[in-house]
Amino acid sequence: MRFSIIYEAQMADTSRENEQRVFHEIIEQSLLAEEMGFDVIWAVEHTALTQYAHMSAPETFLAYLAGRTTRIGIGHGVVCLPPAMNHPVKVAERIATLDILSNGRVHFGMGKGGTQQEAGTFGYQLSELQPMIDESMYLIPKILKQGEIEHDGEYVKIPHRPIHPSPKQDPHPQLYMACTRADSLVTAGSRGLGALVLGFAGPDDIADKNAIYREAYAHRKAEDQVGYRPQAHLAALCPAVVLEDREKARRVGLRGQRFFVESLGYWYSGGPKPSIEDLDASEQEAALKRHKEETVAWLSEEKIEVGRHHTESFEVAQDAYGTPDDCIRYVSRLFDAGADEILFLFQMGGIPHEVIMETIRNIGEQVIPHFRAAPALAAE
Repeated sequence: MRFSIIYEAQMADTSRENEQRVFHEIIEQSLLAEEMGFDVIWAVEHTALTQYAHMSAPETFLAYLAGRTTRIGIGHGVVCLPPAMNHPVKVAERIATLDILSNGRVHFGMGKGGTQQEAGTFGYQLSELQPMIDESMYLIPKILKQGEIEHDGEYVKIPHRPIHPSPKQDPHPQLYMACTRADSLVTAGSRGLGALVLGFAGPDDIADKNAIYREAYAHRKAEDQVGYRPQAHLAALCPAVVLEDREKARRVGLRGQRFFVESLGYWYSGGPKPSIEDLDASEQEAALKRHKEETVAWLSEEKIEVGRHHTESFEVAQDAYGTPDDCIRYVSRLFDAGADEILFLFQMGGIPHEVIMETIRNIGEQVIPHFRAAPALAAE
């Protein structure tokens, strides 16, 4: 049972001054999270997605955070593996160095990125990336374990070379994969990787995804294993604002989720730029529903099959925006659905720093202790 925070460095105001402020605020939030008993800080990696995510160099952010903390896990969620963006040798070197300097606190997720905007920045077509990602995904753990490599692949060619340093965790940190659709959950499970489920759809959907993932993990084959530390671990996204004032939490949380959805839609499907209208909770919920309907219509018009993964960001996780008791009830449902880790998402565009700090404190003082005490009580 883990409680974590994932960061996009999302922002409505993209001025230099605010961009700098957001990064310093994230550090302040992360330091409080360590104090409050959270387990891991995860950082995404996105390039060229204005407003949606300015976390383009997570290796730098996480290294700085590792130096400012002593206990909390340091999570790449995830490193994007197109070779021109992150060559496998450089990824292995950075992960190993970070693991040494953090004293073995690294969690290492891998993926490809989700938009042509990002892929095109490095000269790729998004639709052609998966074989390159797979080649690097299998290669990097070998480098971390062996300390040397010789590889003549289709997309990556490396003459025999020693690669330094080796990570503190032997043979390498725990490995994860970003998952949204059923096929990615099957891939993660069949390869023995932890699954970072980055969707808003809620406990019922997590239960469905958990069943797919566990089935694939249970029937995995040795030849499909990525790395040398298989783990069955499912982390579930949980957007949250937790305040004593429930109505304020819902109003602020839904406004942040709307910004998240609209900024995501802008880069992923060509929708309008995001809004930060300060509507009441019911109006924000109605706006999310309208945008969901517009997205379904657009996808249908483009002859794209509409699946749950296209629209789940529009679902409203009502109990995650509320009081500590609301949060406890919602997190309980996620754990009951099969989640091993809660990936709290607080830092959505338009949610003020002071609200995030209060949320972290409320979860640390009331939510996490509730669940930490539960096993002990059950054992008595």
